[in-house]
Amino acid sequence: MITKSEILNHENELYAAIKNSDLGALDKLLHNDLLFVIPSGQTITKEMDLKTYSEENLKINELVPYMEELNIIDDLAVIILKMELKGNYNNAPFEAKYKYIRFWKKFPDGIKVVGGSGTAI
Repeated sequence: MITKSEILNHENELYAAIKNSDLGALDKLLHNDLLFVIPSGQTITKEMDLKTYSEENLKINELVPYMEELNIIDDLAVIILKMELKGNYNNAPFEAKYKYIRFWKKFPDGIKVVGGSGTAI
């Protein structure tokens, strides 16, 4: 069973990893078979996401999350949140608001993001 407290802690770890482009933390938090639909509509994998950070194509300077809902279903958590982001993508500055749904699942080696989606709002 997963607790809401565990998921909120993992979300905070994820936010810090995103802001710091921390590949080690992202590798630990994202499942190897991750599938995520980004706001452009493209489906990305863990490998693609990590490459974005390792090649410094995405740099987040400010990240402000607003959690809306968090449901726990046995060993799976579903979180819905809004997020304000400021940063650079491919050297172009951006400022945007997104709505995300993210799925966390408990495995023997920890709780990991297995999927999700984001859309501009």
